[in-house]
Amino acid sequence: MAVTQLNAVPYAPQVAPHPMANPGYGKRSAPDQRPREERDFAHLPPREAAIAAYVDRLPDGSDISVKTLAKVLPYGQCALRTALNKLQAAGHLRRGSECVATDEVMLWVTRTFFSRTARDDDWWAAFIRGDAPREAPRKPTRSRAFVLLAALGRTAPALSLSAAECAALEPQASEWFERGATEAELLHALTQGLPVPVHHAPSLVRRRLADKLPPHRPAPERRAVLLALECGECRAPGSPEALTDGLCATCRGEASPAPGGPPGAVPTDGVRERIAQVRAGLVPRTERTVRARRMTPTA
Repeated sequence: MAVTQLNAVPYAPQVAPHPMANPGYGKRSAPDQRPREERDFAHLPPREAAIAAYVDRLPDGSDISVKTLAKVLPYGQCALRTALNKLQAAGHLRRGSECVATDEVMLWVTRTFFSRTARDDDWWAAFIRGDAPREAPRKPTRSRAFVLLAALGRTAPALSLSAAECAALEPQASEWFERGATEAELLHALTQGLPVPVHHAPSLVRRRLADKLPPHRPAPERRAVLLALECGECRAPGSPEALTDGLCATCRGEASPAPGGPPGAVPTDGVRERIAQVRAGLVPRTERTVRARRMTPTA
């Protein structure tokens, strides 16, 4: 009797996608960050570096609360809370709010702003004001147009081009990007509906770049975004200047400034006690009614 031998091939475990926050909430990446590098978080301790690298690769809108991260990372909530505070002190993270405006309503949503590039307090303050300084971009070795042309052969092998052919077609492809076209649109225009066979790939690409050149597209209008920061420990709102390393003066262990206001004003932290005293001195409604009846003359 023939014996059938079955090879047990282990299945790779399926990793569930990271949970997303409610629409409008969650992680938001800071603008104008450097490209990813192997040593992005080398200045951090190993635990904080691992958490930062994980958060950095999550898409915007991901739920990066302590409870959610504890479910997907091998750290407890206390350790994660400490690590996030260290990321905040290092300039990679700030907690705050953003005003999301629609045609019908304006809604403040909770955000956790994350920056792969470490930023100082002055940069975060400028970011909240909407005028964060832009870093000088690194000069790329090759343009977007050249890179796309060089990779055409991966999508359509018949359109494989040499380095010299890519350099010759680069100005035509760059004009597409100057007119507002996306890489997906350009790739679709060059690779869809190819004849069989393609006799001369450079000539075909040059012809399509010229015949399908899109019109100029106006740049989208930028809406003014309202942002506000909160203390990473007690979540109290405050100005960026008051939240050094993302913490308010109280959570940093500094003395709170003397409350201002007119003479005799009740301090903010004593309002509830003052109201309780006033209420305690009021005569109950039932007693006021009895007194009023006693004072009313009878006919």
